[in-house]
This record gives sequence, C-alpha cells and structure tokens, in this order.
Amino acid sequence: MNRQHVTLDQINIVSGDVEASIAFYRRLGVDIPEQRVWRTASGAHHVGVGEGGNAAIDFDLDSVGFARIWNSGWQGRQDLRGKVVVGFKLPSRDAVDTTYADLTSAGYTGLQAPYDAFWGARYAVVEDPDGVAVGLMSTPVAELRSAPPEV
Repeated sequence: MNRQHVTLDQINIVSGDVEASIAFYRRLGVDIPEQRVWRTASGAHHVGVGEGGNAAIDFDLDSVGFARIWNSGWQGRQDLRGKVVVGFKLPSRDAVDTTYADLTSAGYTGLQAPYDAFWGARYAVVEDPDGVAVGLMSTPVAELRSAPPEV
C-alpha cells in the first residue's frame, strides 16, 4: 500500500458526564468558550476546543450517547465512559477509505467503516493492538455538512 501522510489531529474523551468534564477542564485552565459546547434537550454532547483555531491539536469531549452515533462499533456497549479516541487527519476522503481497508485487511478491528459524517468529513475508526480507538478523518468540507443527529 502507498502510505498516506497522516497528522495527529485530535484527542477525544468520551465522558460519562460532559458538564462535570467541562467544569474540570475549565478549572484546570482549558479555555472552553460556551459557544463550543453543543447541547440538546437531553444535555451537553460535544465540546470542541481548538477546532478551526491555532491549536496544534483539537481536544474534544463527547457524551456516551453521541459517541455511539459517530462510532457504530460502540452501539450497545456500556463501557464507553473514559474511552479515548486518538484522531489522525488524512490528506483526502479516499485516503480514509484506503487506510481503513489496509488496516482491517491486516487484521486490525474496524469499529466504524468509512462514512460521510454530518460535520462534512469522511470518517472511520479502527482499534490499535491495545484497544485504543483511532479515528481516521479527512478535512471537513462545508458543502458536505448536514444537520447533527438526535442524541
């Protein structure tokens, strides 16, 4: 396989209580503007710090319910609290598909097959040998964004 250039892009923590996690990380000193917190009637589901800014890496918090949506391999699981997703940016939408295919054909577990995510990126998730979820994501395209799912 022709190796794609990947860049460590994101650390995402699946939180059992997003509001408590927001309070903790704010107290730690992480600047979490209120407009970066996505809430629905059922509570806070996503926090994105550094997205679109000058941060070297994005830091995200997601609710357990939301994580089950964007990673279908986690649907029905009860042990998601505290799971971490290490995200890598790939150079193209096709690179997400070919990298996922290469890793899963080599025997690594695919958790989420590549799909067009509502935030406008091509996205997939595989597990590393220790069970850490590794997100594979293309650069989001504004024209491909759609409404977020119900959580």
